[in-house]
Amino acid sequence: MSDSITSDLFAALNILVLERLNVNTFRIIGTIPNWLERFCSIEVSSQSSLFIPQDKLPFLSNFLIDAEEFWQSNFPTILKSGICCHPDLFGKEGYFEASAICLNERKILLVELLEQSYQEKQNLLQKARENQLKYQQLQKENQKNEVLIHCILHDIVGQLSGINYCFALLEMENLSVKGKEYLEAGKKQSLKQEMLIREILDAFSAEVNLNSFTRAPQIAPDALASAQDVIQLLNPSFTLNKIKLQLVVTNDEFTDWKVVGDKSRLERAIANIVENALRYSPTNSTVTLGLHPDGDYIVITVDDEGSGVPQEMVCNLFQKFCQGKDKSGRLGLGLYFCRITVERWGGDVGYSPRPQGGSRFWLRLPKPTNP
Repeated sequence: MSDSITSDLFAALNILVLERLNVNTFRIIGTIPNWLERFCSIEVSSQSSLFIPQDKLPFLSNFLIDAEEFWQSNFPTILKSGICCHPDLFGKEGYFEASAICLNERKILLVELLEQSYQEKQNLLQKARENQLKYQQLQKENQKNEVLIHCILHDIVGQLSGINYCFALLEMENLSVKGKEYLEAGKKQSLKQEMLIREILDAFSAEVNLNSFTRAPQIAPDALASAQDVIQLLNPSFTLNKIKLQLVVTNDEFTDWKVVGDKSRLERAIANIVENALRYSPTNSTVTLGLHPDGDYIVITVDDEGSGVPQEMVCNLFQKFCQGKDKSGRLGLGLYFCRITVERWGGDVGYSPRPQGGSRFWLRLPKPTNP
């Protein structure tokens, strides 16, 4: 590219190119951009020396203090002034940005009039501020909703505890066969309400505390220990529904079951898919909680002997509020909690139909590594 084309290109970009001759003295290089005569009353021409007094372009003279130090150091980088405002000879404001550059022994000063680019930047900044305000407003609304939900659930839990105490007292009474059937039905409904409340609280907690987990091997949760705790916690519910719950582990003496995550939420994620299997399993069937290593991951599976998942629901299984058509009264947040929690830890979740019938849900969690 020839010097003339380069000069015209700078001028077309609204850039004034100056070469430093002495302190506050510059020679104009190339074509003079049209805007210069609007902002500077000094007569100038190409290749002429231009003395820059402070009262003519004050934003530039302030920048030149830093530019002189930069040029003396001969740094192979660019020093920018930032955006500055200066009125033209008619009082209309213009926005400039200056850049100091060292080219071998030559000290170059570029002065750019920001017109369309400045307006675009201003629009972007304004849009960013508006989005930030909207985001803050949404956060406040979410916090209000969260407090309201927690208050409502707290009241419901208190009443549910009273109902459970009544059921416990009724068990000590000499009830008829029909009365015992009603009591068992009431206990089952109470258990479902407890699971629903926990499901709501878990989903909200997962959305708020996504960044709370560990990758440190020393304190990472143990997937096998968490699975055993879930078995112990949920076994009474399975017994009540006449469904067998078992743990099957593909193990060897060198297997380390630690995974990236948080212990309490890992147990909640496992419990959610096990409880999901409980809801869709027929009486006298078996639900199998399995663990096996898979390279740098640990895979947790839950197999049931139910009717499986309808094909039209498979794509949305792990979305918020997804639930089976025959399971009204649930919000469909359990599998959603599993997905957002496990994915934040660097793992993934999934579903596959079993060849012999039923469903398999799985969690694939990365093993922690030393930094």
